[in-house]
Amino acid sequence: MARAKKVVVIHVRDEREKEEFFRELQKLRLPAFIYVHGRLNDLKINVQGTKNEIREATYRIKEIHKRIRAKLYPDRRGFYRYNVDDLFRECGTSVSLPVLLKTLELLGEHAEVREGELVTSLPFDGLKEVVGKLGEYLADLSYRTTKQIREVILPVSVAKGMEPEEVLDMLVGLTLAEWKEDKFKYELIKNKEQAMELLLNRLKSGKGEEHED
Repeated sequence: MARAKKVVVIHVRDEREKEEFFRELQKLRLPAFIYVHGRLNDLKINVQGTKNEIREATYRIKEIHKRIRAKLYPDRRGFYRYNVDDLFRECGTSVSLPVLLKTLELLGEHAEVREGELVTSLPFDGLKEVVGKLGEYLADLSYRTTKQIREVILPVSVAKGMEPEEVLDMLVGLTLAEWKEDKFKYELIKNKEQAMELLLNRLKSGKGEEHED
């Protein structure tokens, strides 16, 4: 099959965008041969292969650049867009989307999932910190709590700057959760929405310290 070549020109705004683009480009596994040259903010990407290979490579290159821009720069509404799988891969940990969305909501950030992307007002560095802290707390809680109680503890811990143990103690003290001997786990007595509402109300009222030991 005849070989061909094409030059794809990518414009980047700054060094950070350029570094991100190069890093993602190196991960591509394509049959087409690619090499990059250029300086300042213009990158010329030479793609060589069959017409189909060039077409696929061009699409993948532009898709990568689109995702990087959505991650680094907010849109007109001030929102960033992150591919969910890429986000967790870069953070080196994974948490459930409901937990992440609730945490961002409690932090006062816009957050929604749309077509496999997290759309939020929080820039990447802040988001990476939030996901990392959630992952750390999840590892600490997972063996002795049920999924539902974690969906209350994790967002509150990160958003309110509290230790997970402190939030767990509050839930028990407010009779919203208890230790189940047969399961060797803490679980909620009320559903998670009720527990979250009552816990946040108690924190808001400044009476969080009045739970049982």
